[in-house]
Amino acid sequence: MIIVMKPNSTAAEIGAVIARIQKAGASPHPIYGVERTVVAVVGETRAVDPKAFLQMPGVEKITSISAPYKLASRESHPDDTVIRLNGITIGAKELVVMAGPCSVESRTQLMETAHAVKEAGAQILRGGAFKPRSSPYSFQGMGLKGLEILAEARETYGLYIVTEVMTPQAVPMLAEYADILQIGARNTQNYGLLHAVGRVQRPVMLKRGMMSSMEELLMSAEYILAGGNYRVMLCERGIRTFEKYTRNTFDLNAVPVLKQLSHLPLIADPSHGTGRWDAVPAMARAAVAAGADGLMIEVHPNPAEAFSDGPQSLKPERFADLMQQVKRVAESVDRALSTVPEPA
Repeated sequence: MIIVMKPNSTAAEIGAVIARIQKAGASPHPIYGVERTVVAVVGETRAVDPKAFLQMPGVEKITSISAPYKLASRESHPDDTVIRLNGITIGAKELVVMAGPCSVESRTQLMETAHAVKEAGAQILRGGAFKPRSSPYSFQGMGLKGLEILAEARETYGLYIVTEVMTPQAVPMLAEYADILQIGARNTQNYGLLHAVGRVQRPVMLKRGMMSSMEELLMSAEYILAGGNYRVMLCERGIRTFEKYTRNTFDLNAVPVLKQLSHLPLIADPSHGTGRWDAVPAMARAAVAAGADGLMIEVHPNPAEAFSDGPQSLKPERFADLMQQVKRVAESVDRALSTVPEPA
């Protein structure tokens, strides 16, 4: 249920509506728009009487939300959500590019990559300090040392940091280092982890699960939003199908469909979506043309020796070429690449 306030409703009137929702045992989620405020009502709503709210000062009307993902739905939030970091926006007209290696392997490797992606025009550095791997014997990441190297790269090059968090217990530590917390495909429906990132005020990038439908992805986002963290972005990174020529099947359909269903920013990850470096540029261009708000691209100075995801990683010079291609596609759909932040 959505309670739509009048354009001239006061803070006191909005507060009275919120207090009444809480008294009824439901959870209010006010959404402050440019022209008016709406209050989404979720949780236990049986005791919420719509007629009683219609009589309250400042209330214009009450509508229902048909989608099961109430807060993630565009029904509750018609305007696009824009996530702001110092100097850049995610979900606005300008596109963001997150680039870097799958794993932080050494200081030399990460600093070299950070310099290259910054020079090419990326705004956000990706790199895994903790890595969920299919085999327990594969490289699992450098842990805290990897986070410290990422922090050094941010200080040196002015790039924001996105890195993966794997457990609820690790959320406070990761939030100290990362500008964006990534929920990986294997943890899309790890509800304890979703609850945990919902309680911190750090932007979250939620990747689509390998076998998740779009609705299941949006329901996972709902857990984070319901926890009070509204700075959530979705990530299409391919789904598992019967096809063997690519690592996953990059679901380009999901880009325009998710943008219609939800107000949340959408990032496309053609690196995991294809698993092939030679297919990444085409899918990156296609995703931007389809309406993605940003890209996540794996870049490594020597993919042949990468500890993980080498076959899908671009060399720095190929990434630089891709950025020029993406810039031209973005301009053709009336968008532009975000400017590169400078070190503080």
